[in-house]
Amino acid sequence: MKLLRLAALCLIAFPALGAIVEKPVEYKAGSVECEGWAAFDDKDEAKRPAVLIVHQWTGVSDNEKMRAKMLAELGYNVFCVDVYGKGIRPQPPAAGEEAGKYKKDRALLRERVNAGLQILLKDARTDTARVACIGYCFGGTAAIELGRSGAPLKGVVSFHGGLDSPAPEDGKKIKGKVLVLHGADDPFVPAAGIAAFEKEMKDAGVDYQLVSYPGAVHSFTQKAAGNDNSKGAAYNEAADKASWDEMKTFFGKIFAKTN
Repeated sequence: MKLLRLAALCLIAFPALGAIVEKPVEYKAGSVECEGWAAFDDKDEAKRPAVLIVHQWTGVSDNEKMRAKMLAELGYNVFCVDVYGKGIRPQPPAAGEEAGKYKKDRALLRERVNAGLQILLKDARTDTARVACIGYCFGGTAAIELGRSGAPLKGVVSFHGGLDSPAPEDGKKIKGKVLVLHGADDPFVPAAGIAAFEKEMKDAGVDYQLVSYPGAVHSFTQKAAGNDNSKGAAYNEAADKASWDEMKTFFGKIFAKTN
């Protein structure tokens, strides 16, 4: 009897937590079949802040799925957009060619990312007034482009993404705050590009922050990039952890309820 009472007390003191649900989601971007990835805690159906993740140049991968789960564990409703289309998951060097199609056609890039955003906005768990977008490498560029499209975002976070814009005047369409997490030694994002981006943000009156991590190069959050900085892309554990913490602090501010 004592054991039964103890078990009952434990159930009251420590209610069962939901499990993190992770699943593929098929949808269409125009006429293109896409397959994104959703992650959320199923403990209840309450609306919650939501985060859209844009993948790096090889398409939706285990890395994005890992980040989606990490965000879901923090209480966010998460969706990984599929820019390329279902089954298109190129590896280098083909990945560069595929990503290049969208970097050259920013209207198409915005269209594909916005299609994924609509899936997240229509999800019953999403608090549509508290939505952000993050992206890695190619996805960092795409996340900022989503902001430049005028999408209803509280914030945008770019992890080692390209910052260039063929239409810098579109910075005026950004509705939320912008956080850029950058490798200080990244050879693929030139100083001139950083200066142009900062001018765009200042001219547009965007509330932005650019954080640079000394000793970090491109892809500093990607363990698969190895640890050889001389290649221009390499994992950096310190920068990875620091940038994730920076993002969490950013979300805490932009998602805070004021009433």
